[in-house]
Amino acid sequence: MNTLSDYSRLYKEELLDNIIPFWLQHSPDKEKGGYFTCLDKTGTVYDTDKFIWLQGRQVWSFSMLYNEVAPKKEWLDMALLGAEFLEKYGRDASGNWYFSLTREGKPLVQPYNIFSDCFAVMAFSELYKITRQENHKSIALESFQNILSRKDNWKGQYNKQYPGSRPLKNFALPMILANLYKELEHLLGESYLQTVVPGLLRELLEEFYQPDLGVILENISPEGRFTDSFEGRLVNPGHAIEAMWFVMDLGRRMNDQLLVEKATDITLQMLDYGWDKEHGGIFYFMDVLNRPVQQLEWDQKLWWVHAEALVALAKGYAYTGREDCLNAFKKLHEYTWHHFRDLESGEWYGYLRRDGTVLLPLKGGKWKGCFHIPRALFQVWKTFESVETVQKQSIVQLQKT
Repeated sequence: MNTLSDYSRLYKEELLDNIIPFWLQHSPDKEKGGYFTCLDKTGTVYDTDKFIWLQGRQVWSFSMLYNEVAPKKEWLDMALLGAEFLEKYGRDASGNWYFSLTREGKPLVQPYNIFSDCFAVMAFSELYKITRQENHKSIALESFQNILSRKDNWKGQYNKQYPGSRPLKNFALPMILANLYKELEHLLGESYLQTVVPGLLRELLEEFYQPDLGVILENISPEGRFTDSFEGRLVNPGHAIEAMWFVMDLGRRMNDQLLVEKATDITLQMLDYGWDKEHGGIFYFMDVLNRPVQQLEWDQKLWWVHAEALVALAKGYAYTGREDCLNAFKKLHEYTWHHFRDLESGEWYGYLRRDGTVLLPLKGGKWKGCFHIPRALFQVWKTFESVETVQKQSIVQLQKT
C-alpha cells in the first residue's frame, strides 16, 4: 500500500465484494423474518436465537449502505426484513427492547440492556431516511426518549448492585449517546449540538479521561473520580478509541478543531497504551494499575477493537494531517488484515488468541454481526477518498494560480 487511494479502493472492495455478499447470502431468515447471526466459518447457521443488538445493527448497516453507497433494492429489502421483525416482536409493553428472542420472535431475555434500545434507534433512524414512514420515525424518537429517561439507572430492576454501595458511572452509555446524537440530528434538529452535546463531551473528555493516569476509564465515581476497585481500574482500549472517532466527527460538525485535536491525541495515547508489544494487536481489557484483571478474556484480540481503531486513525489523519496517525494506521492495518480476514471462506474472524491465532472460527454469534466491520470498511474508504479529493482540488487550484 503506497497511497491513500490504494487503501480507499481496498476497503471499498472488501466491503462490497466480501463482507456484504457474505451476510446477504447467509443471514436472512426468509421464513420467520429478521436475521440469523450465529454463523460458523462457512456461513452455516449454528443457532437460531435472535439478538436485538445485532438485528438493529444489521438494519442500520443495510440502510446506511442504501443511503450512502447506492439505492440497491436488495439492500433495502434486507433492511426491511429486520425492521419488520423488530417492530413486530422486539419490545415489551413499556416500549423497552428485549435482549434476545427465539427464531419466531418470542422473548428469551428481558430488556435489561439499554444498548438494545440504542441500536434500535440507530436502525429506525437510518431506515426513516429511506422510507419516510412515520412509524419508523416514531420508533426511533420514542426509543431515544426512553433511553434518556433511563440513562441514570439504565438497568433498572435488573441492576445487581446493592443500593448505595460504591456507585459508578459507566463509559459505554455516554459513548453511545455521542454517536446517537450524530445519527439522529436529522430528527432532533441542530439545537442538540449546542445544548446537550457539549455537556456529554465534557463528561467523556474531562471525567472518564483521566490525564494523570493517561487513559479513559470504563467506570468512575459519580463525581468523576478514580475508584480503586476491579471496575474502577478497568480500561477497555477499544471502547476508548471508538469513542474518540465519534468525538472527532462531532468536533468537525461543531467546527471545533481543538476538540478534534484532543480526540486525536487520546486515540494515539490509548493505542500505544493498549498495544501488545510482544505479539502485536490491541488488548481487550487492561488494569490501569497493572493488577490482575477479572475478565479472563483480557488478552484476546477482538475484531471490533481493531476495526474501530482503524477508523479513528484514518479520521485522525484526515482531520489533522498528522503523519503519526497515518503511520499508526498502516501498522494496525497490516496486523488486522493479516490476522482477522478469512481468505478461505470469506468475512473476518472475531476472536483471536493473544498470539494472533484464531480462537473461534465463527463469523457471527451473540455479539458479532454485520456492523463493526462493514461500518469500519465504509468509514475508512470514504475518509481516505475525501482526503484524496481535497488534495486533488488543491493541486488544481495551485495550477490555476
